[in-house]
Formats: sequence, structure tokens, C-alpha cells
Amino acid sequence: MNPLRVSPLKRIRVAPVALTAGIFAAVLLSLSLTGTLSGFAASITNSSNSAGSGTVIMQEQNAGASVTCLSTDGGSVSTNSATCSTINKFGGSTTMTPGNTVNTAITIKNTGTAAASTFTLTPGSSCTQSNNGSANGTATDVCAKMNLVITSGSTTVFSGTLASFAGAAASAFTMPAAPAAGGSVPFNFAVTLNSSAGNTYQGLAAAVPMTWTFTS
Repeated sequence: MNPLRVSPLKRIRVAPVALTAGIFAAVLLSLSLTGTLSGFAASITNSSNSAGSGTVIMQEQNAGASVTCLSTDGGSVSTNSATCSTINKFGGSTTMTPGNTVNTAITIKNTGTAAASTFTLTPGSSCTQSNNGSANGTATDVCAKMNLVITSGSTTVFSGTLASFAGAAASAFTMPAAPAAGGSVPFNFAVTLNSSAGNTYQGLAAAVPMTWTFTS
């Protein structure tokens, strides 16, 4: 018998061993390429992640809502500060007599989209006296003879003379409520010429500027 010849029986027995070795090698190769066997997976993608700023815009209206002033009237919302000379808080009467009271109702509203956290009123630093018409008295302290009461609902914001109102300019008056977005706060200004005012107070006027402020 040829010693180099392999019998058919031995070839049959060697074939399964070679096949098994080939499969094992293929598995090892697969693992070396993928790193792991496949398994379960889950994921969530958040596609809408954003944040934005709101607005706080002040609106002032007279009682009949026929006059409206906005804080954006002075420019864009980037400025958000304006001068409103069309709503006279003291009524603008030029015919007051001693003991006479003039009431003026207004509404301050937050027309923005964000709530205001504080709401203040700051009077100007001085009360200015001027002549009213062609016949004028000689008194020089009409600001001390004009009384002012500011109320918001049942809350009294200020009560005193126009002179003392202007004298309080160093500190702002905090309003009873800061309006949320779309919220309004009503106010009434009652100005009275003191009943003790004599002829020397005729034909005189007094004025004090004021500033409303929202902060958020």
C-alpha cells in the first residue's frame, strides 16, 4: 500500500473537522469587525429645543380710551420709553376756584407678553408755577396750595400738596400691583385748589411731570 495515500474513510472523517474550523474562524472574523453581536436599541431625538424673550410694554389710556400712549411710541421696543403729553393727570382745568376738585381717571396696562415684577411712579424733581391767562396773582407758592390725591382702587398711592409730591422725587412710589401680561391697573388723580387760597392765587397754574415704570 502507498504510505502517502489517504483512505476515503479518513478523508470523510477529516472534512467535518475542517468545516467546523472554517465556521469558527468566520465567527471570530465577524466579531473582530463589528465589536459585538447585534441586540436591542432605542433612541429619542429632541428636534424642537428653543428659548425666547418676552416683552413688557406699557400702555396709558384716559378714562374714555380716546387717547392712548405706548412706551414704544418713542421708538422700537429696544428703546421702550416715550413721553406722553396728551393725557393730563391734573385735569388741565384753567378755571379752578378755592375748594374745587378736578378728577382724572387713567389706566396703565401691560400690553406685552411677559409679566411685570414691579410697577412704580416717580414724580419730577420740582413743581413748576406759571401764569394762567392774562390776569395773574402775586402768590409764589401755588404748588403748596394745590392738593393731590392719587388712588388705585381702594389704595391711596399719594396724598399731599403738589410741592410735597415733587419733593418725593428721590424715591419712587411702588404701586399696589404689577400687571401680568395683558393686565391693567386703574388710577384716579384728584386735584384740589386749597379753600384758603385768596385773590393772590388767581390766574396761576402748577405742573409736575411724572414717570411710570415697569420692570420684569
